[in-house]
Amino acid sequence: MSEHRDQLTPTPFEPAAQQPASAPAPNTAEQSRRWLIPALLALLLLAASLIFILPQLGKEATTEPSNSTPSPEQVAATQNSSRPNTAEPPAATPWSDAQQARWRKEAQEVLAQLLELQEELQQRAVEQWAAEPYSAVLSDAAKADELYKQREFVAARDSYQAALVQLQSIQAGIPQTVSEQLALAEQAIEAGQVELLRSALEKISLLAPDHEALPALRERAAQLPDLLAKLEQASAAEAEHKLDAAVSALQAAVKLDPEHKRAAGELARVTEAYNNLRFNQAMSEGYAALDDKRFNQARQSFQQARTLRPDDLAASRALQELHSAESAHQLISLKSKGARQEQQEQWQQAVQTYQQALKLDPSVIYAQEGLQRAQPRAQLEQQLQDLINKPQRLSDPAVAKASAQLLAKSRRIAAPGPVLQQQIKQLEQVLEKANTTVSVTLRSDQQTSVTIYKVARLGQFSERQIDLRPGNYTAVGSRDGYRDVRRDFSISSEGSAEPIVIVCTEAI
Repeated sequence: MSEHRDQLTPTPFEPAAQQPASAPAPNTAEQSRRWLIPALLALLLLAASLIFILPQLGKEATTEPSNSTPSPEQVAATQNSSRPNTAEPPAATPWSDAQQARWRKEAQEVLAQLLELQEELQQRAVEQWAAEPYSAVLSDAAKADELYKQREFVAARDSYQAALVQLQSIQAGIPQTVSEQLALAEQAIEAGQVELLRSALEKISLLAPDHEALPALRERAAQLPDLLAKLEQASAAEAEHKLDAAVSALQAAVKLDPEHKRAAGELARVTEAYNNLRFNQAMSEGYAALDDKRFNQARQSFQQARTLRPDDLAASRALQELHSAESAHQLISLKSKGARQEQQEQWQQAVQTYQQALKLDPSVIYAQEGLQRAQPRAQLEQQLQDLINKPQRLSDPAVAKASAQLLAKSRRIAAPGPVLQQQIKQLEQVLEKANTTVSVTLRSDQQTSVTIYKVARLGQFSERQIDLRPGNYTAVGSRDGYRDVRRDFSISSEGSAEPIVIVCTEAI
């Protein structure tokens, strides 16, 4: 705003006109009375001017803005004011001077508000974010200055007021401007416009330096160059059909700025494309493995495909096909295996094979029939082997009888294989030895009563011979006043080498 220096206009004062020389001279007293009244009126006017005008001029000198360097117009005005004014000043009255002083004061008060608000906005670099409206304010203020210079105080006051209203409007629009700059910063981040982002952040820092969004935006701005580089890297990799590398680059970009919508969208798109590619590859590999009967590899491929696209029914149907093909292949393999085990008289293994086939498909006929053949032979084989491995059990007549019946049953088997024939032969030999008795010598003290479990009660004797079948036996001796004794012994088909002594010796 320009500085104004209004020159004080002295109150006009006009002395009374002199009498013509031809007029008769009045007496002294009469002349004194004639000039007294006008003189008093002139003094009163001068006093009123001093009271109303000089104080306003003092205030003007303290409130009007001053510039260290006067403008050319001000220099010219000063020079003109220093020149003698040959024109006669307009007539002024105390009332008009008082009105001018009041209007000038009002203009100065509005100007003071205008300057204060201007300084506040200039500290926020208003020229950078409200250039056009601020330029209009300066233009209106310059017009007001011209009006002030011309002592058009009312018009100057109104122009200052209009400029003040415009500045207040600019100030009131700061929150909206901050919001617009925030949105612009977000757009710049998404578009990768680094300079635009920098400009928006500078304006936000000027308008709202403590805004809560500034730290995060600055952090995102710092990461933006690296993020843009990752986006370029991903784009190049995708163009070369290296989707795995593109996904890795986009994941790194999203990690730099998780709020970047474009990076997140690109990651989702490329990841989907990469998963579709991997899905198709997995399905192709799965069917190739299925054709080659590599069922485990096919299963892994189909399961990977289902993981990539859980809602795709193609992978589920492929796994069902795999299960059917694998089951059919296993059933064929188990059939051959079971038949081979029957031929080799591996009856217990054949039972397990046919049971496994029935577990896959309970309706398989060959497994049902094979199980009916294998189970009785497996049971017979186990019984024969138990008797062969434990011939001592044949010392029991009941066991010996059952063994003879089992041997007869085995001989009735049609077309026995080598294994069964060998078991029959071995059991015949065991039964033959078991039926051959061995003479055993028992000794006692003629006071101990001797009993052989499951054989006979022998009573008291000093020595006695008894014929026993090969096997395991238990002899018990008892005597009044003595603790019973127990003796376990075995008889082999070769006979006993030494006598068996049974005597109660421990008194109670």
